[in-house]
Amino acid sequence: MKNFKILYAEDDETLAFLTKDNLEQNNYEVIHCSDGKSALNFFEEEEFDICIFDIMMPKMDGFQLAEAVRKIDVEVPIIFLSAKTLKEDRIKGLRLGADDYLVKPFSIEELLLKVEIFLKRSQKNIPVAKTIYEVGKYQFDTKNFILFNNDEKVGLTQREAELLKLFLDHKNSVLKREQILTSLWGTDDYFMGRSLDVFISRLRKILANEEGISIENLHGIGFRFSIG
Repeated sequence: MKNFKILYAEDDETLAFLTKDNLEQNNYEVIHCSDGKSALNFFEEEEFDICIFDIMMPKMDGFQLAEAVRKIDVEVPIIFLSAKTLKEDRIKGLRLGADDYLVKPFSIEELLLKVEIFLKRSQKNIPVAKTIYEVGKYQFDTKNFILFNNDEKVGLTQREAELLKLFLDHKNSVLKREQILTSLWGTDDYFMGRSLDVFISRLRKILANEEGISIENLHGIGFRFSIG
């Protein structure tokens, strides 16, 4: 059974040490950063099950960090830890997409309980594997690699079908380039990257006339498959 991975951003080294130690004693894997910019860099490179952010941090504060994280992943749970007690600060945090807000000094037992609750909730939200998807005017049959609409059928290669399914499972969210390559080929290298570009170009061509559907290239990061 895997250990859940936590991104923890906190510039108070003493508090960070104690909190990280308690989380690790409860079998969580914790990546700690002492500023918001470093935390965002880690989030862009790795996958996390939950985020715990202080608000007052150097380089990038917790509010800015949460806003940047939400542009990449709309579902990962975010918990704020802060000495800010004003109602306006709580409301701002929640409006930015945070799931909870704990005021310092906080109880480590309460934090552990909240982490456990949010992780259980996010696990329940994992979608059941689907075989038929709605893609614009088409139905997408993932087993037979076909897009169809009444008598119209568009055949896909197995790799094109796998790529489209991956996009649909993560629609309207950013998929990192290396994540796509590893999911489809099990490796991230130059030659597979060139093949990926070819498959994406073909999917764009097939779906070019579908209103509200686009595959956006995010330079240096990856792609976002948007579907309205």
